[in-house]
Amino acid sequence: MRIIDRLGVDGPSFSFEFFPPKTSKGEERLFKTITQLSALNPTFVSVTCGAGGSTRLKTAEWASQIRKESGIEPMVHMTCLGVPESEVRQTLNEAKQAGLSNILALRGDPPLEGSWEPGFCNFANELIGVIREDFPDACIAAACYPEKHTEADSFRSDLEAMKRKSDAGVDFFITQLFFDNAKYFEFVGRARSIGITQPIIPGIMPIQNVEQVRRFTSMCGATIPAHLSKLLSQYDAAPAAVYHIGIAHAIAQSHELLEAGVPGIHFYTLNKSPATRVVVEALKS
Repeated sequence: MRIIDRLGVDGPSFSFEFFPPKTSKGEERLFKTITQLSALNPTFVSVTCGAGGSTRLKTAEWASQIRKESGIEPMVHMTCLGVPESEVRQTLNEAKQAGLSNILALRGDPPLEGSWEPGFCNFANELIGVIREDFPDACIAAACYPEKHTEADSFRSDLEAMKRKSDAGVDFFITQLFFDNAKYFEFVGRARSIGITQPIIPGIMPIQNVEQVRRFTSMCGATIPAHLSKLLSQYDAAPAAVYHIGIAHAIAQSHELLEAGVPGIHFYTLNKSPATRVVVEALKS
């Protein structure tokens, strides 16, 4: 099943993203969480490749397991920076053989260990071109950044990189997390102005821990609105209050986005089901 063929067909799409587990117990917890969220009928779920592509060889395996154990359509994360051509094509072949037709094509980070050299694919648009060549029927998603990629020189250069992905054959985009909807709406307007026509699914993360969200935003370049940052600071020592603040903000943020006609919401779950479940159930009620 191609995800792009389901977007907007039965109402807005809801999808979930998870971090890769580091241990066998973590793997058990991950699949338990995915099973718990399956009752929400997500359009798809995905598991990231890990820092520096550390778990990229297991992404197709996990995707097959997700489909087998939960019945949810999986999306395979693929990165290319520092990855040999043979591995890229092998991963694509494994996905085809397993009937995994949905791929999120990413540049990725440099490998954490060992030496590497730029080579086969150095950017996401190049990987997208290879996927289109080897697996023409695949549904390909790509990342985009409402507040600019941390390595981009300017908003314009970042949009130009997005346009190259668009031209290479992407079916839809998923944004980096953000907490201010105005950033998303402005970003979509700029994307449309340079001819990017694909659906742009907003990425939302229900805040569950103040220190954690500040660490994430500093890494990815997202910002926390001043009023929300002040509120979180007031309740920094009260985890239960932070949890409910995060849920309330995610519900309000998602509701406004859906009212504006976005094709769906992609939730960064932090590998926990309760907060995401509450948010999606509120949106569906």
